[in-house]
Amino acid sequence: MMQRKIKTAIIGCGKVSHLHAAALQHGNNTELTAIYSRSLAKAEEFAIRYGILAFDNIEKMINEAGIESVVVCTPHPFHAEVVIRAANMGAHCLVEKPLAASLQDCDAMIACCRKNKVKLGVVSQRRFYEPVQRLRKAIDAGKIGKPVFGTINMLGWRDKNYYESDEWRGTWEMEGGGVLVNQAPHQLDIFQWLMGPVDELYGTWKNLNHPYIEVEDTAVAIVKFKNGGIGNIIVSNAQKSGIYGKVHIHGDNGASVGVQTDGGAMFIAGMTSIAEPPVNDLWTVPGEEQLPDEWKVQDSGFFNSINAMEYYMKLQNEDFAAAILNDSKPMTSGEEGRITVELFTAIYRSQRDNKPVTFPLAPEYDRNDFDGRITI
Repeated sequence: MMQRKIKTAIIGCGKVSHLHAAALQHGNNTELTAIYSRSLAKAEEFAIRYGILAFDNIEKMINEAGIESVVVCTPHPFHAEVVIRAANMGAHCLVEKPLAASLQDCDAMIACCRKNKVKLGVVSQRRFYEPVQRLRKAIDAGKIGKPVFGTINMLGWRDKNYYESDEWRGTWEMEGGGVLVNQAPHQLDIFQWLMGPVDELYGTWKNLNHPYIEVEDTAVAIVKFKNGGIGNIIVSNAQKSGIYGKVHIHGDNGASVGVQTDGGAMFIAGMTSIAEPPVNDLWTVPGEEQLPDEWKVQDSGFFNSINAMEYYMKLQNEDFAAAILNDSKPMTSGEEGRITVELFTAIYRSQRDNKPVTFPLAPEYDRNDFDGRITI
């Protein structure tokens, strides 16, 4: 029996939208049906390329095209507006990372989707990488004992051409932040997914060598977890020419597991290809120390045999469609997406207040300094 496909629309015509379009068209349970843009001309150009319908009105698109699910690809500060409009029409919403630029927006989206009984998910396709899945399985199997120390090291580079490639890049109002909001969410998501709930964070951020943008290019933080563990976050867009992204988890039995999710040069959606396959670059589980060499050959062979950018995005979209069809929880729910926003919000607030921030975080409705990002 042929599986039913979820009629899906994309909201926003930016660079990452094309990755989703290809993934949706090749999905086993997804059917790319329509595209929305505030500019009908842009929507029509996109629609012609993919043989779909074009709209400049979200409500009309969902109603007339029978849309069941949308993939939101607008700039981060505008996620909430379009998610709320789509959810109020009964459409499930998968949102490009991060879920939003603020906790206020996260909570509004989560509440609206709950009220309308629709699914809310956030894109974090690196969770589907085979080396990342090995970490999750090893931790679940108790191979490192209790996770007690976790680290993120993500050193990359973004040049002036990158920030000039879209009008929204590099500004607080249109992008919502820098490396924390745009590049680090994948690693932040994997970090919290593997280590568990955060208790406290002390962090700081700087713009080290990008004077032509408003936002941060570098951030660091010390993290305490509710399970008693500790962690460290180091993320930067200020290191030429792009080096790597790593998440390492160390257990209380002395064993460690790790993944390099990005290597060679940091991936830029719609502008570059992935430079190196993800690998398990750290693995000291007793009796398994030699396995990473075997995995590297196996994983690299598979990775290089596929269109990796499309393949893992397809898995993400298929997982969300399956959650709709089976009334189950998507791999990365809206609630989990909020945790990533909590992490970078805590770093902004910690620098502003020069003190640790305790979790969970609530939105700040009595301030207008964007959680400490801007000086008022």
